[in-house]
Amino acid sequence: MAIEQQLTDTLTQAIRAKDTRTADVVRMLKTRLQERRTAKGFTGQVDDALLLDVIGAYRKQLQKALAEYEKLGERGAAHAAQLRFEIEFCERFLPRGLDVTALRSLVQERARALGVTDAKQVGRLVGDIMKTHKGQVDAADVKKIAEELLKA
Repeated sequence: MAIEQQLTDTLTQAIRAKDTRTADVVRMLKTRLQERRTAKGFTGQVDDALLLDVIGAYRKQLQKALAEYEKLGERGAAHAAQLRFEIEFCERFLPRGLDVTALRSLVQERARALGVTDAKQVGRLVGDIMKTHKGQVDAADVKKIAEELLKA
């Protein structure tokens, strides 16, 4: 089943069950998708790849906001809980990323293949990995591991 249809079905079920948290997340994702559809210059078609991109971007935004709310401690606890729920919801649709050990070995292997030995070439290494593993890895994680490996 297409992801867009899954979202529509989930929204219908959430409304019937009076699950406002789930309904709100799905509505937000549908809004983000509509914004992407109507964006100036968009000529592509709406498919699962576009939806995964929209969901991934939204999850990344939520993760940044979560860090800010966690800094607030008790005052931000309710918002942080809601953001965690939304992140978990988004992750249902996204492909599973590589774990830390697999990512570390991937970075080492690509660094050897590209001949990257200097920490100044981290950007080149990150760019190469992101081209081949988009959606599976986070650029910030790749950069962090690459910098650790190249400093050693």
